[in-house]
Amino acid sequence: MSAESKEEQELFITLCLKYLLFLFNCLFWLGGAAVLGVGAWTLAEKSQYLSLLASSTFTASACILVVAGGLVVVTGFLGCCAVIREQRSCLSTYFCVLLLIFLIELVAGVLAYVYYQRLSQELKQHLSRTMTENYGQPGKEAITLAVDELQQDLKCCGSNSSHDWVSSVYVTRRQAEGRVVPDSCCKTVTPHCGRRDHPSNIYRVEGGCITKLEQFLADHLLIIGAVGVGVACLQLMGAALTACFIYLLYKEEEAEL
Repeated sequence: MSAESKEEQELFITLCLKYLLFLFNCLFWLGGAAVLGVGAWTLAEKSQYLSLLASSTFTASACILVVAGGLVVVTGFLGCCAVIREQRSCLSTYFCVLLLIFLIELVAGVLAYVYYQRLSQELKQHLSRTMTENYGQPGKEAITLAVDELQQDLKCCGSNSSHDWVSSVYVTRRQAEGRVVPDSCCKTVTPHCGRRDHPSNIYRVEGGCITKLEQFLADHLLIIGAVGVGVACLQLMGAALTACFIYLLYKEEEAEL
């Protein structure tokens, strides 16, 4: 093979890699927008429930995704500019940022998976105590509101069953005004409807609110983990393509000297 034909072949490979990397950046930008959207959706969707959780791992996973998604959106745009201008310094910076974001998203995915494994145990240990000891108490308005919205949204009553409220601080004190369950347990909420705990009046779900909240959080955690790890793998491909492109540009520069 002549030197001229070899040079043309290398130029063709460089050009193909350039457009392939540009296409990847477009996909990368869309992936970043998806990561950002999933993180924001996780924090916004029923965010009031977060005050009922013992640890902040769930919130941390979502926040990491929001940060990583924002970085991906910005980096994807800068990556396109670097590819078009064929600047090795910009591409090297882009490569390093890709690896950094990969690690961030991997951490989010691992956190989501670890928390998913101990979610059930945490809810059983913490949610029952939170509801029976803190509901309706002075200074615990955020928890009271969260429990009310939890019971109405998920159509449940009590952490394990409606009977949990019998021994709660709220019901055993005068502030309950004769209620045996909070009004938010009622199928149709009206003032003092919690005085009647008949199945026709209140929600009675097997496993109580723990089962419902566990399923709700588990669904979100699976999405966080899947999106985080999925986009992270996409970034590894992008990093590999970027490294190849930098190498070809380096060889071209050497040939021109």
